[in-house]
Amino acid sequence: MSRIHSRHRGRAGSHKPYPATLPSWIPLDKEEVVEEVVKLAKGGASAAQIGATLRDTNGIPSVRLLTGRRMGELLRDKGLSPQLPEDLAALLRRVVHLQQHLARHPKDLSNRRGLQLMEARIQRLARYYRKRRILPPDWQYSSETAALQVE
Repeated sequence: MSRIHSRHRGRAGSHKPYPATLPSWIPLDKEEVVEEVVKLAKGGASAAQIGATLRDTNGIPSVRLLTGRRMGELLRDKGLSPQLPEDLAALLRRVVHLQQHLARHPKDLSNRRGLQLMEARIQRLARYYRKRRILPPDWQYSSETAALQVE
């Protein structure tokens, strides 16, 4: 398949080979990992940051292998899942940054085009999340309220 906004066809990124069994070197058990995930989530870390922290500090390659559930499910059960999905929130932060840049530099046409493409990406992702009932059905992207939704 080709890229979204260009005609280039590249290979997908590398994929982590998931082993079928839990490695023997993991020092923590299931309850301790769930406690650590909840503690990091209450500290304001995103799911990707939590996974990287667990991998780097505790040597846990996959929360899913250890607990049998995905990290998003764990956070949702504990009531700690974010209002906006992580990828949508990251796109909104990038849009807000580009809007601020264009307010200072209104003749920057290449960044204006980048903003249009990013807004199209947000619309596409929002349609996906509304269809999967992760976002409410009346959620709409608007450039004026993007800064408020990110904060």
